[in-house]
Amino acid sequence: MIKLKLTRVGNSTAVVLPKEVLQRLKLERGDTVYLTETPDGWRLTPYDPEFERQMKEARRLMKKRRNALRALAK
Repeated sequence: MIKLKLTRVGNSTAVVLPKEVLQRLKLERGDTVYLTETPDGWRLTPYDPEFERQMKEARRLMKKRRNALRALAK
C-alpha cells in the first residue's frame, strides 16, 4: 500500500504521487490520469476507459469486415 498526501494548490486540493508510483504508471508531469469507480473501490489509471472501449469495438468491426477493408485498401 502506498500512502498519498493531499495538498492545497490555489483553491483546489491535489494528490501528490510519489516518484515510484509515477515510474510504475509510466507518467510524467502534465500527463492525464483517469479515476474511475469500481465495485471494489476506486481505480487510478493513465488509460482512458472510454477510449479503450471504443478501440475494442473498432477491433471487433475490423476483424468482422476484414475482406471489405482489404478491398478498400487496394
